[in-house]
Amino acid sequence: MNPIILGATILIILADNGMAQVRQEQMEKLQRAVQFIEFAYIEELHDEDLVERAIRGILKELDPHSAYLSAEELRRANEPLEGSFEGIGIQFNIINDTIIVVSPIPGGPSEKVGLMPGDKIIEIDGESSYGSKISNQFVQDRLRGERGSQVDVAIFRMGNDELLDFTITRDRIPIHSLDAAFMATPEIGYIKLNRFARTTMREYREATRKLQEQGMKHLILDLNYNSGGYLDVAIDLADQFFDRDQLIVYTEGHASPRQEFRSSFRGNFKTGKLVVLVNEGSASASEIVSGAIQDWDRGVLVGRRTFGKGLVQRPFELPDGSAIRLTTAQYHTPTGRSIQKPFDEGPEKYYKDLANRLSSGELVSTDNISFPDSLKFYTKNNQRAVFGGGGIMPDFFIPLDTTRVSDFYSRLMRRGVMNHFSIEYTNRYRQQLSARYPDVETYIRDFEISEELLNELFEYAAASDLTPDENGSETEMTYLKNQLKGVIARNLFDIAAVTQVVMQSDDAYNKAIYIIENGTFDDMNIRY
Repeated sequence: MNPIILGATILIILADNGMAQVRQEQMEKLQRAVQFIEFAYIEELHDEDLVERAIRGILKELDPHSAYLSAEELRRANEPLEGSFEGIGIQFNIINDTIIVVSPIPGGPSEKVGLMPGDKIIEIDGESSYGSKISNQFVQDRLRGERGSQVDVAIFRMGNDELLDFTITRDRIPIHSLDAAFMATPEIGYIKLNRFARTTMREYREATRKLQEQGMKHLILDLNYNSGGYLDVAIDLADQFFDRDQLIVYTEGHASPRQEFRSSFRGNFKTGKLVVLVNEGSASASEIVSGAIQDWDRGVLVGRRTFGKGLVQRPFELPDGSAIRLTTAQYHTPTGRSIQKPFDEGPEKYYKDLANRLSSGELVSTDNISFPDSLKFYTKNNQRAVFGGGGIMPDFFIPLDTTRVSDFYSRLMRRGVMNHFSIEYTNRYRQQLSARYPDVETYIRDFEISEELLNELFEYAAASDLTPDENGSETEMTYLKNQLKGVIARNLFDIAAVTQVVMQSDDAYNKAIYIIENGTFDDMNIRY
């Protein structure tokens, strides 16, 4: 092992992290440790592996989001924002040697069978997928593959005593950042974005142009489960809603002087009521946009507190094509709120935050939400109280409904039964359905899940040894019917249709329409 290589690599990391000099004795200590490992370790070690382990070890101790990526990992990590690929369609993190599903990619195979944010992938094709052997490359080698091929995964999901088995058929993963755009009412448009990618602004502008041609005066912007993306794209989107020279976000760090990002004159939706939907899966760029809108009283936020990812990662390329993504600053909203939630108690507690929110009751009731006065800030125009401390707290809270999803429905989705049934049903009756329901609006208004159709699903499920819950509630059955109506719409029309269908019964969506139509903006002195 050449300690100079390792020492030089680590010196670069430390220097770029604001440490201009590293004491010579500490470098000698590091080099001596490497020499001991090279000389005495039980197995032969390759230089490349040892260097990568050292870099990963250092970054792991800094914060939850600084990371090392090999050249191949870097290429693949950028694909969801830049291109397309074939695989099962998930965004994931590796936490404590365990694969965690951050979110299924909308329209992808994993979403279709029912994988959910927070799921832990324990087995892949019968092979254990946790422990020290797990890396980004390990995951990608096993989950990516030729379109049409299948992979079996076993999932641990909180609240379930046993592992859940899924069979996922790989496909070409759609890399679109806009899931759906439609008129919610004759005057209210709806746009759902799943990420902030290079194509986002082109997709957004095209969507708003079409909606405005249809009469859109007000907008619901859905950022639920939008995990973020490029900072400049988030700024460009926020810019659409503001007058010139309004602060959108600023960044600041030990070695990164304060940098402000302000609006221009190019916005295409500076007037009109604006409601943004957010939840615990809205992160990073989503929090920049929603925080700016809230701080300037440009619109209101509906949903639940956002994820709380406000650390800026700057890429530093290394000679072999690999890179480190190093946290260099924090994002702050216009009022000065830090978006980042605390991470000083270690990565394990950091990534258990969402589970803790659920167990504490924060996600289901405002009675379990409180903020100290030290975290209180006031909006720029109307001096409304808003709160910092990690994430963006919405103006109107919508509880997480934990009662709708039955075990039967979960099993239908995990086994792909719901998806397979809807495809077969749609293909069998496509001609009749298309004639009767020529567009999504007609389908939403007139198509109903009859008892006959529901019994067909039950019979189809019975062939896979799945039977309905005997004590299932009316709420659970209503949700199942709505989801079935949605997946049939997807097969009959397109991927956007499923969103348009299922949103009709979404509490946050309906609250947003109510707010816009019933003068709540006037009550809060919101400018529009």
